[in-house]
Amino acid sequence: MSLTTSLFFLIFVIVYFLLCIYISKNIRAWLKLYTKGKYRKRYLLLLFLFSVSPFLAQAFSFPLFAWISGYWMAVIGYSLILLPFANLLYFLFKKKGIQWYGLGIIAFFVIIFCIGSYNAWSPIVRSYEVNIPKKAEQPSIKILLASDLHLGPIVGVTHLQKLVAIADEVKPDLILFAGDTIDDDIDPFLEKNMQALMNELEAPLGVYAISGNHDVYRNDLPLLEQELEKAGIQVLRDETILVHNQLYLTGRKDPAEGDRKEIQALLKGMEKSKPIIVMDHQPTELDQAKRYGVDLMVSGHTHNGQLAPANLITGMLFENDGGYLQKGSLHSFVSSGYGTWGPPLRMGSRSEVMVIDLQFGY
Repeated sequence: MSLTTSLFFLIFVIVYFLLCIYISKNIRAWLKLYTKGKYRKRYLLLLFLFSVSPFLAQAFSFPLFAWISGYWMAVIGYSLILLPFANLLYFLFKKKGIQWYGLGIIAFFVIIFCIGSYNAWSPIVRSYEVNIPKKAEQPSIKILLASDLHLGPIVGVTHLQKLVAIADEVKPDLILFAGDTIDDDIDPFLEKNMQALMNELEAPLGVYAISGNHDVYRNDLPLLEQELEKAGIQVLRDETILVHNQLYLTGRKDPAEGDRKEIQALLKGMEKSKPIIVMDHQPTELDQAKRYGVDLMVSGHTHNGQLAPANLITGMLFENDGGYLQKGSLHSFVSSGYGTWGPPLRMGSRSEVMVIDLQFGY
């Protein structure tokens, strides 16, 4: 680890624990109204566990730490919005009404956890129909697109079974996974035998996947690629293939892999009369895709913010941060994701699968 990286990590840890102290002091001030200072040691121990849970989740493959860490991240995020306002009101009204501010914040989190859990664990199928003015052997092709499964200690077998059931019902011609199949660590994927479930996914034109940044972080991508290939899922890493002589499919490496080819190099030599589909985990190169004649580009990565108001940030970072966007002849689809990263919650977004009905002809 370089000196710069170490310094950045140290600053991050200091800022993080200062935020935890700020939140814990607010919670303690409210609890003192009801406990009169009792259970102080238990409270401090519990807050300490919450605060260190993200580090424990990274160090140990124990699902409980991942769940606690996820919910604690949500508490921190929303507390940084709510608590400054509550503190301001508290002082404006001469230190009165603290019990109501506390109850209001608790009610807010109850709503967030209930609605957020429903949005995260009840996937929706979003259907689209687009026309590509090119000829193909089939007049139409139905694509099932899923991204950001984040399979791991939180998103596991039960949620994956729902995806398999959706695919069985939709009966797509082509299945595409747009990156972040695992949540950093492949061990839970292997331990829970999730590859056996993925082996149940079938489509006449094949099942294909690309890498995402979370597939790369712990250097598990080679093993993940091997396991997916065993499950009948072809992983494309800066490769272009001709699918059943009907369409070109290009799968791009995630930028986190490094040594990524330019899009024009991957599209070189294609018959432009055939439909061209590009899978790119991060939707950052729409203009280049449009310039070089891509018809359909599918991505993920953004989670559409996952927890509002984070969608305001993704909306500034990406031209298309979720849903469908047409740029000239390019059709861009960005899925908000099937799984979750961090908090097992979604607000302002929904666990989703996209079904894209491609119609061909002039």
